[in-house]
Amino acid sequence: MSSKKEPVSQTHAVAPEFSHRVSVSTIGRSLERRVEANESEREALCRRFGLVRLDRLVCSFDLTKGTGRAIQARGFLEAQATQACVITAEPVDEIISEAFQLRFVRQEDMPADDDIDLDALLAEEADDVPYDGLAVDLGEAASEQLALALNPYPRRAGVGLEEFVEVTPSEEEEAKIPRDGKPNPFATLAQLKEKKDKQ
Repeated sequence: MSSKKEPVSQTHAVAPEFSHRVSVSTIGRSLERRVEANESEREALCRRFGLVRLDRLVCSFDLTKGTGRAIQARGFLEAQATQACVITAEPVDEIISEAFQLRFVRQEDMPADDDIDLDALLAEEADDVPYDGLAVDLGEAASEQLALALNPYPRRAGVGLEEFVEVTPSEEEEAKIPRDGKPNPFATLAQLKEKKDKQ
């Protein structure tokens, strides 16, 4: 399932954490590529996405030339990541296996913000990704798909919101709470009245 996002240009001033560029001149009727992040690249992606650990990131692509100067891509992402539980901060493991579609579009062919039809954009199955016209970066594309696939609210199994939400005590419970180590006078009176009623 594709989640729409703001397009991220692949014309980077700074090299991305995981980069694997493929020249568009090598893409014909079909070109298959498989990219896998090494340990240092995974560590860099952990810092980028705030992950506890990223043990695996592999992505396969089937690239074809599309309409005009666009490049169509069908991909399959496999990843094993660990995030911090949003409630307890304990590690939460996540296995990702997800198919996706992309369309690499030359930067100058991307529509201006004012010309974007949001309804049409949301209806499309493939996300548009700008590129420099020379090569598409499959490593960065895989990284972006990882960001989309990650659970935005990771929670350790068995942990409920009730363990996180502070419950406000009732007035009766509040009266029994000692202040500065001294008994609450109203609580003391209530206890005396309760004993008297039982006599």
